[in-house]
Amino acid sequence: MKDQAIQAKIDESTELLKNARTLYEHSDYVQSENCANEVLLLLEPYIERNDLGEIHEKSSQKYAIIYCLAHAYNRLNSISEIRADYALALSQAKTSLMFSEQIGDQIRKVGLLHNIGTIYMGISDYSQALEYFQSALISNEKMDNKAWIVKNLSNIGIVYAMLSDYASALEYFQKALAINEEIGNKEGIAGSLGNIGNLYGHLSDHVQMLEYLQKSLAIHEELGNKNGIALNLSNIGSAYKELTDYTKALEYLQKSLAINEELGLKHHFAQVLQGIGNVYQKISDYETALEYYQKSLAIKEVIGDKLIIAIDIAAIGEIYATPTFAGYDAVKAEEFLLKSLGINVEIGAKIYMYGCHKSLADLYKNEMRWKECQAHFEKYHYIKEEVQNEEVKKQTLLMEHRRKLEESERDRQVKLARFQEQEKILHNILPSQIADRMIEGEKTIVDSYESVSVLFADIVGFTKLSQRVTPEQLVAGLDGIFNTFDLLADKYGCEKIKTIGDCYMVVAGLPERCDDHAERLGAMAIEMLKAIEEFPAVVEDVSINMRIGIHSGSVVAGIIGKNKYAYDLWGDAVNTASRMESHGEAGKIHVSEEFRNALISTILNDLPIQFIPRGEMDIKGKGMMKTYFLEQSNIQL
Repeated sequence: MKDQAIQAKIDESTELLKNARTLYEHSDYVQSENCANEVLLLLEPYIERNDLGEIHEKSSQKYAIIYCLAHAYNRLNSISEIRADYALALSQAKTSLMFSEQIGDQIRKVGLLHNIGTIYMGISDYSQALEYFQSALISNEKMDNKAWIVKNLSNIGIVYAMLSDYASALEYFQKALAINEEIGNKEGIAGSLGNIGNLYGHLSDHVQMLEYLQKSLAIHEELGNKNGIALNLSNIGSAYKELTDYTKALEYLQKSLAINEELGLKHHFAQVLQGIGNVYQKISDYETALEYYQKSLAIKEVIGDKLIIAIDIAAIGEIYATPTFAGYDAVKAEEFLLKSLGINVEIGAKIYMYGCHKSLADLYKNEMRWKECQAHFEKYHYIKEEVQNEEVKKQTLLMEHRRKLEESERDRQVKLARFQEQEKILHNILPSQIADRMIEGEKTIVDSYESVSVLFADIVGFTKLSQRVTPEQLVAGLDGIFNTFDLLADKYGCEKIKTIGDCYMVVAGLPERCDDHAERLGAMAIEMLKAIEEFPAVVEDVSINMRIGIHSGSVVAGIIGKNKYAYDLWGDAVNTASRMESHGEAGKIHVSEEFRNALISTILNDLPIQFIPRGEMDIKGKGMMKTYFLEQSNIQL
């Protein structure tokens, strides 16, 4: 009997988790976090108890407790990641993963593997990110979960792009694109095309970049996805800018600007403003460029991102420092450039620091302030050399990352190949639905079926036959007969259970339930007898014949064994079907009254079969039973 106090806490936790989800979806992260933490307080004291039943039993309290804890830690992980508390997010995600693995929750496990990979990618630990993305990929490939496979492939591509391994990144983006096209995921296709387009931009192939981005844009426009439209318009504008087609660059950037303003996406709106300002600066329209940079800066100061603020301030300073600008103002230029430099020093952005020093050196040169010019020029060279040295170190680390990534990829391919071979073997020895359930992590498979039909077939005179032929001939003969029966089982939607010596067992109505199981098995039995009649003799003067017995009733089916799996049936229906065979006659199909009734009840039309009453007979272990011979009649459907 379940502990009522524990069950009450499980029920309370379930409600808290529902509330946590709703609050999270409404961006109320504080209250959502409070609900999840309350679940931990309620349930964590119970996880060490030994009297709560087995974890793998989904009805047990221990299963319910661990399920709730996995859910709670997953929710906390999402909140911590939003807050950029990556260390805490990582710890919470791994705890959720541990609980999910304990209860065999494959769906949550795979999602967490992907999420942990995302966290590692966020903190630039690319080898760990790839390891988790590839583990998630292997699991999703096992489950043939193509929507998630695409996400894994895309993120692996992003990791490679961050490591400047553009060839590998392109390979993974193209794999993601192929699967998106296969499953008809238009939004995914657009995303993959956009990723590939931007990657070509990194490779300075802006013609190819445009080609992919235009395709991505067309799909987003078809779907009415304004966010995707705005992003692609902006990227297309950047591509045209690199191709020095400034008219088209401005056209696309202005369109993107309008949509971002409509959607209220301030960060993107500011970035596009900066892009437009850059185009005007390229064509020496400094007044207009200055106007856009100032608008961008005003928004970025509200957002508070210091790096992008510093970039805008430096751009404004550079315009004021341009001698050909009608509004050339050395004082303002110095003010803006020194302010940008100060921010870059504060945040340690050396690559922008030395750029500011170079711009200041040029400004002081124009103003003939030679001492200050020299000081900033020396700092420019010193910091640039520092950055280059750090870049060399970074490239060394990236090479090590790539080596680890390549090793991880090889390991993934090996694991996947092994799994595919194991999966193939498992599908050969078990019904496909049962094999899939085992692959998905189900540890105990036992199912009850109220109504199925079971058939046993036995070769008559097998002992005499075995004495007249070589072992090789005997095995070849049995193999030919049973392979023929296997094909018939597939034809009629029946499930072969096993062969024992010269005995063949097949069932209809499981693992996929159906109402016409008796009809399927009856048709198969008639064709089995025909096949035996036409089967070539294994040895001269010894004909092959069979006894077949069928019964309908309830059974229990499941997996037995831990190392050598077997799918088997148990129940009175199995025993009765076996008795029908052993009490039958050569060349005939001996069936019970239950099978006859099941067959008649599921078919409304005239049948090309007939039942020949055999009368009541004493069946070993069953007593008196009314049985029949099933035969094919002259009626043709």
